[in-house]
Amino acid sequence: MEHIGKYTKYGFVKELYYTIEHSWAKVMPDGSARIGITDFAQKSLGPIIGLELPKKNDAIVQMASFGAIESSKIVSDLYAPLSGIVKEVNRNLFDDPELINLDPFGDGWIIDISPDNLEEELEKLMSGDAAIKWIRGEVENTGEPVS
Repeated sequence: MEHIGKYTKYGFVKELYYTIEHSWAKVMPDGSARIGITDFAQKSLGPIIGLELPKKNDAIVQMASFGAIESSKIVSDLYAPLSGIVKEVNRNLFDDPELINLDPFGDGWIIDISPDNLEEELEKLMSGDAAIKWIRGEVENTGEPVS
């Protein structure tokens, strides 16, 4: 994980695919996709205290809500970066939801899916330089300097 500018507290992984709803997708070697939320989102939410997640074999749809995340500040919808069938839910989050705060791009992943239209839907997400530009804009909107 690298940081967005040397003055920010927000981490970022440029190899992932992002939505404007602050969810990310990582294409795994077996063709599945791992889904989570951004470091910016988890820091904005504050301490995560609970989750409402789909079950294994549930279908999710790109940019539709697939669950909810509860913090000490708010309950917020989780939005799917990709469509597919849920292969696995990160069960560790039920006992320790703060894993999302501690490691949003690693141990704090939320679900793994078998994507339906992977290549087509990836084209609708941000990655690389476009994602870096977007997250820098999000950070700048907080008033935090970005270099």
